[in-house]
Amino acid sequence: MAKLHQQIAGVRSIELDNTFYVEDGTWIESLTVTANEPFDIEDAIENISGVSLFYTSEIPTGSTEAHIQRITVLANESYPFILGLILRQEAIPNRIVLQNGKFEVVTTTRDWDQFRAMADEIQETLGEFELLSVSQDEEPGEPLDSGRLTEVLVSKLTDEQLEILEAAYNHGYFDVPRETSETDLAAELDLAQSTVNERLRTAERSLLELIYGARDD
Repeated sequence: MAKLHQQIAGVRSIELDNTFYVEDGTWIESLTVTANEPFDIEDAIENISGVSLFYTSEIPTGSTEAHIQRITVLANESYPFILGLILRQEAIPNRIVLQNGKFEVVTTTRDWDQFRAMADEIQETLGEFELLSVSQDEEPGEPLDSGRLTEVLVSKLTDEQLEILEAAYNHGYFDVPRETSETDLAAELDLAQSTVNERLRTAERSLLELIYGARDD
């Protein structure tokens, strides 16, 4: 993941969606790659030793500023491999994403002692570990494959909805407190303020329908 990150200009993130161990340090990996500009994944893979491309598909985003491809590769991962460190401690990897040059990882452990052992090994092996948050849940999260959510979302929303959501997100509309207004977004996109309001509301409703199902009127 780190080597692929270096090969793609304008890369935003690389998420490990799913993986299977083969043998001798070789893994089959499914990745979701997001970048600010179009990229040739075959050229990027060719420049990485020990990695071969099995499959790639482009996920439509309706945006000229976000380009997403879902790929499957056969990769020889040298030690230390972040997933390997997590599995060695018998933790469940819920999400692994590389962005801004750093791995962000969500895992489930049985208890605090197991988590501490995993954190200590990552700190000792990779030289850095920062705990962002911790919670206690009765049910463990699903292992990996959250990247499929991106594919589902972009396939269920229109290009107009994706465009308005991306613009709103990038300009801080969803921040607390908000960094921009619907009026500012309207000026940025050269749209009427009422159009921005309508597209935001329909996009948000579409997202909620994906979670809760269509509401009975």
